[in-house]
Amino acid sequence: MVNEGRRLGYLEAIAEGLVQAMEKDDSVFLIGEGVDSIKGVYGVTLPAYERFGAKRVIDTPLSENGLTGFAIGAAMDGLRPVLFHQRNDFMMLTMDQLVNHAAKIPYISAGKHRVPLTIVSFVARKSGEGAQHSQSLQSLFAHVPGLKVIMPTTPYDAKGLLLSAIDDDSPVIILYHWTKIEADVPRVAYEVPLGNSRVARLGADVTVISVSAATIDTLMAADELSDEGIEAEVIDLRSIRPINEKIILESVKKTGHLVVVDTGWKHFSVSSEIIALVSEKAFQFLKASPRRVGMADTPAPAAPQLLTNYHPSKESIINVIREIVG
Repeated sequence: MVNEGRRLGYLEAIAEGLVQAMEKDDSVFLIGEGVDSIKGVYGVTLPAYERFGAKRVIDTPLSENGLTGFAIGAAMDGLRPVLFHQRNDFMMLTMDQLVNHAAKIPYISAGKHRVPLTIVSFVARKSGEGAQHSQSLQSLFAHVPGLKVIMPTTPYDAKGLLLSAIDDDSPVIILYHWTKIEADVPRVAYEVPLGNSRVARLGADVTVISVSAATIDTLMAADELSDEGIEAEVIDLRSIRPINEKIILESVKKTGHLVVVDTGWKHFSVSSEIIALVSEKAFQFLKASPRRVGMADTPAPAAPQLLTNYHPSKESIINVIREIVG
């Protein structure tokens, strides 16, 4: 793919991907609370609304469970809805539809029915959001067979994974944990395959598996540790379910050390799953016990002073890597 030297931010890349998916396929439509508002879900739905209007960018009442059921029915009827929940916290109201219907219908119908539904949601990571708007719930959704869960880090992946999800015949949840970085994003439509991770940085001393926005802090930590002679191999997970076992195991076999940096809580989490995977399939290659970095085990405080040590940071990642490498 030709690098055009054009840089987009995270939200701009999502917005462009939505328009291109709708141009490609008339069965794609957007639905959700506020998708046609002046803010347009942080701006990502406004270009689509301006291009296609209210018939394909559909505003809804405040009824998360109801509109999720509507979107599932539309998907079963041959359409490809892209459903927006402006916070992944609000998806707690949709769990019956997600877990008992979207995830189960293809299985209980023996494949007769499919649910090509893409659910787009966002994770907040800033002061003032509070305990009910700052959760990172990917492990909760990934626990359910039949649901795919994706977490892009870069603007390039934000667009490419979105286009892959919309083309997929399964229900896919994309959790965007937006960052302020910009990156080269091609103008043309392209897909990043679901289920693939990427090696964001090569190294030989320690494998660091990172999730979403935590990858940015992890890469900064790796660069600083390089000055101390510690070379970290950073893997951007990208896909929570399905998870790319091969790339994780190959890296751990090379480095012998494992640190997992997740945007969620550590207990019963993505990091727990990765450590269990490595312990079962590559235990003999480990030179030290795996470690993990995640949110503090408490609901998120609203005050900025209390958030200082709540989320994973460059400093906390550096400290753990130093400890494990010795």
